Amino acid sequence: MPGEARTVITINRAMADVFEYVTTPGHWPEWHPSSLGVSGATDHSLALDEEVTEEFRVAGRRGRLTWRVIERDAPRSWAISGSLQGRGSGTVAYTLAPDGTGTRFTRVFTYNVPGLLFALLDRLAYHRRVTAESTEALRRLKRRLEEQAP
Repeated sequence: MPGEARTVITINRAMADVFEYVTTPGHWPEWHPSSLGVSGATDHSLALDEEVTEEFRVAGRRGRLTWRVIERDAPRSWAISGSLQGRGSGTVAYTLAPDGTGTRFTRVFTYNVPGLLFALLDRLAYHRRVTAESTEALRRLKRRLEEQAP
């Protein structure tokens, strides 16, 4: 049973600029509060099947996750699948579309909800925290990209 946090924002930058920035793991700690650090292929927009390791804290839970790119259609969509100690853990998918003079950026984080107890905890608190963190991430992303010179 999956949980999902979907967040959307319009960023006043070209789609190609937004895509390049968000798909380059070295930038993640700059805008996403859950990303504590990344290692591996961090200096470029990741291609299909490339991997990166991320230290994270999501809704108070800390861990280390290996992400693998499972979809890339630049500059429209990109998705990664995460593996936590060899087990599937979730996916993050980005969709970009023109929106006036800017870009409509959608981020969907889908995560595993293993068992009924975790499903209950997700409904009571976890989902709310994950969504709040995702909303804050997109707010930071918008500010960061709009403050940078094109």
